[in-house]
Amino acid sequence: MRILFVHPNYRSGGAEIAGTWPPAWVAYLTGHLRQAGLDDIHFIDAMTDGLSDEELARRMKALAPDVVGVTAITPSIYRAEDVLKTARDVVPNAVRVMGGVHATFMYKQVLSEAPWVDVIVRGEGEEICTALMLAIQEGRWPADRHRIAGLAFRDGEEIVATPAASTVKDLSRIKPDWSVLEWSKYIYIPLGTRVAIPNLARGCPFTCSFCSQWKFWRDYRVRDPKDVVDEIEDLVENHGVGFFILADEEPTINKKKFVAFCQELIDRDLPARVKWGINTRVTDIYRDRELLGFYRQAGLVHVSLGTEAAAQMKLDTFNKETKVEENKTAIRLLREADILVEAQFIVGLDNETPETLEETYRMAWDWQPDLANWSMYTPWPFTPLFQELKDQVEIYDFSKYNFVTPIMKPASMERGELLDGVMNNYRRFYSRKALFHYPWRGTGFRRRYLLGCLYAFLKAGFQRTFYDLGKAGYWGPQTRKSVDFHFDETRQLAEAQLDDWEAAADKAARAKERREAVKAQTLERKRAFRMPNGAEIRACGGGDRQMEDV
Repeated sequence: MRILFVHPNYRSGGAEIAGTWPPAWVAYLTGHLRQAGLDDIHFIDAMTDGLSDEELARRMKALAPDVVGVTAITPSIYRAEDVLKTARDVVPNAVRVMGGVHATFMYKQVLSEAPWVDVIVRGEGEEICTALMLAIQEGRWPADRHRIAGLAFRDGEEIVATPAASTVKDLSRIKPDWSVLEWSKYIYIPLGTRVAIPNLARGCPFTCSFCSQWKFWRDYRVRDPKDVVDEIEDLVENHGVGFFILADEEPTINKKKFVAFCQELIDRDLPARVKWGINTRVTDIYRDRELLGFYRQAGLVHVSLGTEAAAQMKLDTFNKETKVEENKTAIRLLREADILVEAQFIVGLDNETPETLEETYRMAWDWQPDLANWSMYTPWPFTPLFQELKDQVEIYDFSKYNFVTPIMKPASMERGELLDGVMNNYRRFYSRKALFHYPWRGTGFRRRYLLGCLYAFLKAGFQRTFYDLGKAGYWGPQTRKSVDFHFDETRQLAEAQLDDWEAAADKAARAKERREAVKAQTLERKRAFRMPNGAEIRACGGGDRQMEDV
């Protein structure tokens, strides 16, 4: 049986300005399928190759696959649907499969608007996809589709979802096949080297209201650090990778495993051959302040910090559990350890104003991260925050849910004004960095890295791909009132999906009410209780906050 995986051709001018990123999903799925004896697997990276629909159709027809599989995050969903529509037209007998975070939660939407999708893999893909492919190979498809956990499909006019599959429990069986990728294509521009995105852990114990990762992976699991370093050693020695970014939302959560991972890298002398970066939380930097030098020794050179917002009010909205003043200290600690630090800001909520945008710029300059990034708030339609803000959502064109397009319109700003304010922050921050910091500060590696980052920004700006500015028609402050984001206003939530969405929103609202009631009750009890000596009640260690269950 021949399987063809396709990465859809979607670009937004966001993360891809730093380079061409290898689609890790296909390596992880292919590795698991090969363990099951499925070897005739092909891959087309339509995004990296910039393929037109016509060229994709030609290649697809030439391969004549029995199965065509595609993945989709929210902004690429329509392009993913188009891939399977092409498959319907040129290889009509192939089973058309979709997976990914968007299809997992929005399967009713997808199956309503794209009825040519035969089946959706919902959740962590390796085991579900393998069960599905074996059923197809053995001639048990579609007869056995109701018996395979983790699927969604149409059965006549009915949309059916089978019970959720278990998450992968034996993480030692996760052995990605990185050879399925053509590695010469995947270059990290700041360092001019091949780049990979391996995975140390899956899931997250935290429940940030704007994030879907904790919902998608469901339970938090960490792989054996030796298995992951085996993977990285293979990437370095056999595929020429010189830089990797751990795909985890926060790989430092499990301190013991992260330290073991770093030690394993050092023991194999890999930091001399490969450098790497992570995303993590401010609280973990505080916790590990004595270990930051050790992390740098292990090759960690870039940390992206989820500072998220300058105003404490916004941090509370996002459930980040951090304080504004902690961000500045965490950035200083990283820079003192010779680790480049990138501060991430979320902008564009209902309460955004020119003044709050200016505040984020002033704080970014005061904190002095090496890099700063302002991302438009993107309300993933399957997150708690989206449900809370549902009355403010006007745009259901998911192709624009990409962190660079202002989906939400602030109450006191137009979308074009918001974009202009963000671009003004970028212009001021990086022009000052380019003139006074990057060429003159730090070691040779630090200087080379930062100048490489600056080059990536300038390249994207010159090509008008940064933030999709060329398509939006933004050329500076004089065009802020004429910017056109080309929203497809005909897009709406499917009726079937809307029912689920409304039910989820009601459930979330009730849960929030219960939490608030419990919190109020706890505060009332605290006020009513007094120590015998009149002393103020404190938590363990003298703090005023107790650890919450997760």
